Amino acid sequence: MDEETAIIDSNARNERIKKFFINNKKSIFITLIIIIGFLIVYFTYIEYREKQRLKISDQYNFIVTEYKNDKKEKTANLLVDLIYKNDPTYSPLSLYFIIDNKLIIQKSKINSLFDNIIQKVKLDKEVENLIIYKKALYNADNSDENELLEILKPIINSDSIWKPQALYLMAEYFYFKNEKQKSKEFFNQMLLLENINQDLKIEAQKRLNRDLSE
Repeated sequence: MDEETAIIDSNARNERIKKFFINNKKSIFITLIIIIGFLIVYFTYIEYREKQRLKISDQYNFIVTEYKNDKKEKTANLLVDLIYKNDPTYSPLSLYFIIDNKLIIQKSKINSLFDNIIQKVKLDKEVENLIIYKKALYNADNSDENELLEILKPIINSDSIWKPQALYLMAEYFYFKNEKQKSKEFFNQMLLLENINQDLKIEAQKRLNRDLSE
């Protein structure tokens, strides 16, 4: 009896499923078409992005390989174009090459390129913080303390792995400006951190003991 009941229930369930598909075949068909269309668009986009990245990679490698001192302006223009393609790998590399080879000397232009990468390129958070730190390094010799602190604020106010380096930069900045109390405060902040590189911690302690002890 139980076996017969189970067979009847199974047949009834199959009949309900069959009726559901018959009654909703149009909606099911449209849904399948949408899903298939979405998958085609998605994988086409992924393939396109990969081809674009390979193209940008080839362009970057060609530009830096062919670079010569008598082609600074041309090289700078080509690398700036790459920066504005907002690639997470080759936009920063292009900017670093420009800075290292002094292809652009206008501070405002370099800062604008930094800002484009920080604000518009999709980066891992710690990579973004590294670029912020590099921007601060670039500006350290020619900025007042408010400008430098404003650049480093996103790192100093976070738990970033680059926070110790940011604090060290500010401490050294104030030390060389002979503002020793401010320098001491930043070095002391470093020593309170848990995620600090031990070599950097030792350097901070040396500075405090050797040059900033009362």
